[in-house]
Amino acid sequence: MQPRPFLVLGLSLGLAAPAAAQGKRLELPDLQRLVNVADPALSPDGKTVACIVSRVNWSDDRFDQDLVLVDVATGAQRRLTFERKGLGAPQWSPAGDRLAFLATAGSGDKGAPQVFLLDMRGGEARKMTDAPGAGVEQFAWKPNGTEIAYVAADEPENKKDIEAHNDAFEVGDDGYLTTAAPTPSHIWIVSADGGAARRLTHGTWSLAKSQPPGPPSSPLSWSPDGKALLFTEQATPHFGDAEQTRVMVLDVASGATRALTAHKGFEGYAVFSPDGARVAYWYPRDGDLNNVNEIVVTSAGGGAGASVTRALDRNLLRAIWMPDGKALLVGGHDGTRTALWLQPLDGAAPAPPKRIELGDVSPSWSFWLDASVDRNGAIAFTGSSPGRPTELYYLATPAASPRRLTDLNGETASRQLGAVERLEWQGPDGYREDGVVTYPPGFTKGRAYPLVLVIHGGPTAASVRGFNFLSQLLAAHDYIVFSPNYRGSDNLGNAYQRAIFNDAGDGPGRDVMAGIAALAKLGGVDTTRMGVSGWSYGGYMTTWLIGHYRTWKAAVAGAAVTNLLDQYNMADYNVGQRFGFAGFASPWTGQALQAYRAQSPISYVAAMKTPTLILSDVRDARVTVSQSYELYHALRDNGVPVKFVAYPVDGHFPGDPVRTTDVYRRWLEWLEQYLKGPVSAR
Repeated sequence: MQPRPFLVLGLSLGLAAPAAAQGKRLELPDLQRLVNVADPALSPDGKTVACIVSRVNWSDDRFDQDLVLVDVATGAQRRLTFERKGLGAPQWSPAGDRLAFLATAGSGDKGAPQVFLLDMRGGEARKMTDAPGAGVEQFAWKPNGTEIAYVAADEPENKKDIEAHNDAFEVGDDGYLTTAAPTPSHIWIVSADGGAARRLTHGTWSLAKSQPPGPPSSPLSWSPDGKALLFTEQATPHFGDAEQTRVMVLDVASGATRALTAHKGFEGYAVFSPDGARVAYWYPRDGDLNNVNEIVVTSAGGGAGASVTRALDRNLLRAIWMPDGKALLVGGHDGTRTALWLQPLDGAAPAPPKRIELGDVSPSWSFWLDASVDRNGAIAFTGSSPGRPTELYYLATPAASPRRLTDLNGETASRQLGAVERLEWQGPDGYREDGVVTYPPGFTKGRAYPLVLVIHGGPTAASVRGFNFLSQLLAAHDYIVFSPNYRGSDNLGNAYQRAIFNDAGDGPGRDVMAGIAALAKLGGVDTTRMGVSGWSYGGYMTTWLIGHYRTWKAAVAGAAVTNLLDQYNMADYNVGQRFGFAGFASPWTGQALQAYRAQSPISYVAAMKTPTLILSDVRDARVTVSQSYELYHALRDNGVPVKFVAYPVDGHFPGDPVRTTDVYRRWLEWLEQYLKGPVSAR
């Protein structure tokens, strides 16, 4: 099918005049100067925000974290911890006199996270838990401040045998990097004054587990009277069974549990309303994981309840009750922005959501919205804008304008950065689509620049007009950078998000090409010098595109999904891959094998002619490195210029500053090698 005529909206060419000099352009060493702020927690009185501030320690190749207190009135900062590692999840006691947080306990970098408690009147933080193995996964204060509930994995029953090297284990729905049978995670409770912990739940089932990249574990939520806890039960501790989740209500005194609804799976992230009468939880529309995630509200007594965000039609990955219980703060992608909405609940039917005006700031997003609400309805969140990396922001009320509380990245913001604009076009199959374009600083109308695609992963994610270091780095080297939101992206509603179902590459590929054509019509793009790149599903799209279109001069495929059979058999979520195919079928039953192969980029390797740089971590649980090896040998054996660089670390992307810098250096150098030449004028 040929694309329909292009409709270009929302992209101003007023930026064509050279930008005024603001200082030097962004350079790769500027990555070392970036400061990150995360996990904001407003104090109950609303006067301060606790957060985690991370800075690059280049000599030791790590990120040094501090627990920092930021004064809302003045922005003044006070450091609360010194030389602690693994900091995260600060939570105020209900009275605001103590601050609990996670930090690693033990020698070196091998320690497990435990709960620590800091008295705000003075003194050192006290370790409150001694969870074995991987330590504490999450925790929550009891509403009266006397106890803390936390989640930790059980020790293996055959621990002594394992220590004696009798450590064979039975494999279930586990990734290929699994080295021991996963054990269930359960709930414990400990007094805020210290002492022995008491176990609350037992069983071969587990609390839902989370693995990055993804949202944090589905949190614990106390009822206001402290008698009950909401949690998410997963049928087994195997990560591949992650869809088998349901919200449970635990009676703390007796240990009895009951299911909140009759759903058999897909539930999570439940929170009690301020009065304890209702529960809000996540559930995909119509119980289909291909659909947008909706926020459902039901009675605390039970029942499926009803979606309160159906009219909003966005994939929502946070829901926080406002203190009066009359609305929920929800968030997700909306076009090329990350947005917050206030969803009223005080009528017989859900009223239209009210979008909170955030100006040019997009809240931080990593399959989760980084925000906090105090007892008066003020909101603290972290976010970035096109010209400034992540900072801490504050809204006195949802109707107020956001106020920036920190200036952690002022030096980077002073660089001469490229303009970041939204491009909108009419795509194939009738979809109205969008993406983000980053222009070189001093972009000159009439000059043609090489184009580089930086395609987002997910695919249930989106490129937004926030600060993106890689895009700005490429723009600083005189590339136009285009990040298209292909079908499957979660920023344009349910129909667009689920359009990728059983069509992993072909439809999204046509969306991307339609976006390039729309951008080229504006001028400034040298269509003879185009590169394509991306990480994870962005790597999938990169390899799909070089196997189906011959327009590319260079490609960078990072952690690229190229073989959906490998994903099904060996990735951490393994059998969860089936939900992207007709009938939710295994490749090993019925006729599904052909669909898996047809939608795998490696099947089209004979058509790939583009010089390609392959990047991958050797112990990436999410996208198996086997796929990078396959791609490397297939391209090399077919005479295609290819280089494969592997990083000997865990994770889906290198997590340290030295290797991160190396990834971006190689990315840039590969593009420079194949795309740069005399710049033509048109």
